[in-house]
Formats: sequence, C-alpha cells, structure tokens
Amino acid sequence: MSLERGKAEERLEDRDVIPKGAIFHYTVDGEPQTTTQHVLTPRQILTNAGINPQTYYLVQIKGNVQESYKDAPDKEIHMHQHIKFIAIFIGETPVSIG
Repeated sequence: MSLERGKAEERLEDRDVIPKGAIFHYTVDGEPQTTTQHVLTPRQILTNAGINPQTYYLVQIKGNVQESYKDAPDKEIHMHQHIKFIAIFIGETPVSIG
C-alpha cells in the first residue's frame, strides 16, 4: 500500500489505517453501539447511547485500567473496534423517608 492515502482512507497512527466509512463497534454499559465517526467525545458517546451527559460521565475500560472522562466531557476519543465504556451516575439519588 502506498503512503499516499487519498480521500478513501484516514491515517490515525502509524499502525492504524482506517478506511473512510468504516463502522466502529463499541459498547456502553454492555450495550452494543456503532459509529462511522473516527473521533467522538464522551458527551457524544453518552448521547448516542441514549444517556444524559448532564447526569452521567463516561469511563473507558482498558483491561484492568479505567480512564475517566468525568472532567473532560469534550475530550476527543479516537475510535477503534471493540472499545468498552461504562456510564457513571453523578446526579442526585433520591432518599426514601420511612
């Protein structure tokens, strides 16, 4: 493959050549999600999963490591296949009186 990529491919890193229009499969809270976007923000990922980013923040699971986006809801995440995310609730929890 030549180093000239043209419009059909985007080079994200030296080892990653992703065809334009590729579909990325990932999960949020174990629920399958897809996107054709090469870059998404935590806010976009939550919204696309039907989760309110005002009351939840995103955490990426990388093996035994968790990367929190609590203080970075607009940070760019370069998408790749099979990324795992979880949504963490930050809203108020109702208290039962009784």
